[in-house]
Amino acid sequence: MGNYDDDTAFLGQKGPFFLILFFLLNAVYISTGLHSLYIVFVGASPSHHCRIADGNLTEEWLKASIPNEMVNGKLQPSQCWRYSLETVRNLSAQGYSPLEVNLTDITLETCVDGWSYSTEIYHSTIVSEWDLVCDSEWKVPFASSTLYMGYLLGSLVSGQFSDRFGRRKVFFMSLAAEALVMLAQSFSDSWLVFCVLYFFVGTVQISVYITAFVLGSEVLSDTMRVFFTSVGACLHYCIGYMLLPLIAYAVRDWRSLLRVLSGLTVVFIPLWWLIPESPRWLLSQGRVLESEAIVREAAKKNKVSAPEVIFIQSEVKEPTSQNSKYSLLDVLRTRDIRKTTFLCLLLWIAINIGYFGLSLNTPNLSGDPFLNCFLSAVIEAPAYIMSSLLLKICPRRPVLSAFLVIGGGFLLLLQLIPESLNTLALALEMAGKFGLTMSFTVVYIYTAELYPTVLRNLGMGLCSSAARIGSITAPYIIFLGTFNKYLPYILMGSLTIASSIANVFLPETFGKVLPETLEQMQKSKPFIGKDKRTLEEGKGTVIVKEENV
Repeated sequence: MGNYDDDTAFLGQKGPFFLILFFLLNAVYISTGLHSLYIVFVGASPSHHCRIADGNLTEEWLKASIPNEMVNGKLQPSQCWRYSLETVRNLSAQGYSPLEVNLTDITLETCVDGWSYSTEIYHSTIVSEWDLVCDSEWKVPFASSTLYMGYLLGSLVSGQFSDRFGRRKVFFMSLAAEALVMLAQSFSDSWLVFCVLYFFVGTVQISVYITAFVLGSEVLSDTMRVFFTSVGACLHYCIGYMLLPLIAYAVRDWRSLLRVLSGLTVVFIPLWWLIPESPRWLLSQGRVLESEAIVREAAKKNKVSAPEVIFIQSEVKEPTSQNSKYSLLDVLRTRDIRKTTFLCLLLWIAINIGYFGLSLNTPNLSGDPFLNCFLSAVIEAPAYIMSSLLLKICPRRPVLSAFLVIGGGFLLLLQLIPESLNTLALALEMAGKFGLTMSFTVVYIYTAELYPTVLRNLGMGLCSSAARIGSITAPYIIFLGTFNKYLPYILMGSLTIASSIANVFLPETFGKVLPETLEQMQKSKPFIGKDKRTLEEGKGTVIVKEENV
């Protein structure tokens, strides 16, 4: 196949066709921001205590029936225990008041009559509807992780489907499926059904994200493509993320919230008639006339003249990439590649645990949960812009290490902040989110530059799978906060700092030509001392010494 960019150079770089497509695809990323973290509100745990099912008790005894317990240094009413209701009834019937009785001598019992939930902040959540508290509290992080399990499956299959059936078809089928599955999820009659549907929400949601990214990369001009992939998609995701708490503030019932979000997704379906199929993909399938028709329409919108023949039929054929000769085993075959892959996997897992952990943790922060979520979204916008600018002028390794230290360092500092300084604690967490968001952006570019062309897709795919493992783990890291509020910060901060140390052993890629073959791939730094190894090349033996840098 001839060079597509050369064949379509007559279209220019910033015509109306490219601008319209740029904004339409970015608009879809607003929907991904709306949907990726709605579990923060849908799965929030309102204040609760054991229900006291006795209308004959006085208000004084009703309050006294719930024991106080120490949680994170604060005395508060127990959420999982109450004093024996039978004993309380007897004492009340005998005319005693709670002040005349040593309540600590009364036997404790679990919430056998269920729980009473506060509706001050949330009118209804899956926690209050299905009693996902106390012994069932583990079901909330599990529900959160099912979305990221779906991400893992969607990441693996969406590329294969779009390669076979086309970018546009898979994109809009995923968009429609997301709206339908979210709508079905709003009618869930049990926690299990909710989790199963949430898994499929994740599957189609990541498919929307990936196929839109690929479609934009293949159809947009060089100039628009760079801006779309580096800043445009991320910023519009942020816009959706910022809109989520505003909508959740207005719609505080979880079923109604899901239906509103599902309805907002339907708004993007008519874009089917405005967003074309990828001409590159059509050419790869030998559908030259369809590809030319799209390019001619683009030329018409850009008000330029198209040549009589755009693609020469004899030059169009199914591309056979040398990547097909390589398998996943090649990413782990040699010592240097194994070391690079191991370090990249550690980076991706640590960054994803920190990023998604902090994103899911906003309901647990002091203050208004809707405002906290909004701030968590707002802080990402400057992070994306700054990281994109720094990547143009700064080496990758020190930049990534610096932001990992910033992100992890601020998280570790949180345990030193007094309880009375809630605003300072919130500012430190947002600073940590800023550092991790910047790291999130840098590690994508850095990893792509580390692997040679023949292994780049395989390497990025493996790292992306590791990222899903990190995001699946994140809800459970946050769940540890029920035992100690600082434990999640200590774990995420320590892991992030450790990954910044690991990053030091990766080679620098800034200002260097992208490697095309395994031989051109840069070698990682040795962990300790001098690294001597023997390479068998043909019939001879070559001794290679790598000195510390």
